[in-house]
Amino acid sequence: MLIVRDFAMLDITPEVEHLASVILASGILPQKAATDAAHIAIAAVHGIDFLLTWNCAHIANAVIAKAVANICRQYDWESPVICTPEELF
Repeated sequence: MLIVRDFAMLDITPEVEHLASVILASGILPQKAATDAAHIAIAAVHGIDFLLTWNCAHIANAVIAKAVANICRQYDWESPVICTPEELF
């Protein structure tokens, strides 16, 4: 697809794997949301400012976002701003 051709692929590093596992282990997200925890961890570890999603159950949820931000700070990562595309614009 030409539209996404120029986007960089972000690596799943050991730091990403660790942060995702910590997010899951905290119980903030259910185990079935491991991919969601990975999305958040990838964005945090790679310094992404915004994580846009329509997943309001596990990602774009104010209570979860606050708890995730606290976990990220504990491990010296900055959580991205998590919101829906509509909220961003």
